[in-house]
Amino acid sequence: MYEKVAHEKWSGRKLYHWLRFELNFKTKGNKNISLSNIYLILQNSFYYGTFEYPQGSGNWYQGKHEPLINKELFDLAQEQLKRDRIVRESREFAFTKLMKCGLCGSGISAEEKYKKLKNGSVNKYIYYGCARSRDRNCKCGYMREEAIISQLIRIVDKLDMNEIGLKKQFEEEVERYNHFQKTVLQMNGKGNEIQKSQQFDVKTYVKYILKEGKITEKRELLASLKSRLIFRNKKITLEKHETTIKNS
Repeated sequence: MYEKVAHEKWSGRKLYHWLRFELNFKTKGNKNISLSNIYLILQNSFYYGTFEYPQGSGNWYQGKHEPLINKELFDLAQEQLKRDRIVRESREFAFTKLMKCGLCGSGISAEEKYKKLKNGSVNKYIYYGCARSRDRNCKCGYMREEAIISQLIRIVDKLDMNEIGLKKQFEEEVERYNHFQKTVLQMNGKGNEIQKSQQFDVKTYVKYILKEGKITEKRELLASLKSRLIFRNKKITLEKHETTIKNS
């Protein structure tokens, strides 16, 4: 693993793919290794013979065990991981930095996961969960992006449109769309179908953005909300910004 990262410049994600889908690597519990565990292994100094005790104390000791790798290989791997981290952090997800964990108050992070199908193809899923910056043991749970979108759409159904800071902009967009639709029908001699045609309103437009919009559009929409989005136990809720989130 270290050689793949240090010498072949593999990312942690590529290493994950190789272990899971090419080698079918399993842990002692016969489970697939997770991406987060791969990063924990790659960053663990124990494998080149040293360890910190207690963790975070700054007190380092030389172990009596035989190192699996040398420090030079470990350091090369860390340099590559830093470059990999910059690339990963530049990957923008739709709902990160827009929600807070309702249990510990940390931000919400996202991770891509892959599932190999019987036909050999691979499906990609995006999971969101607590970043655990305030509580490493937070039990907030994870949600797939599709589930988050479904919950946000249900919130929009009950939402007062005045809660959306971009309401006026959206009203103008909707008016433009409806005018365009009416004009096209008239130009094609279908003026009698205007009443039957679907007239967009702001709520419909907002839900369309959540389902089909670009990442930048989704982020702009949610950032304009006058209430804060809270992620708690696999549920999304809206709470006023002045609400204080206490550590559990």
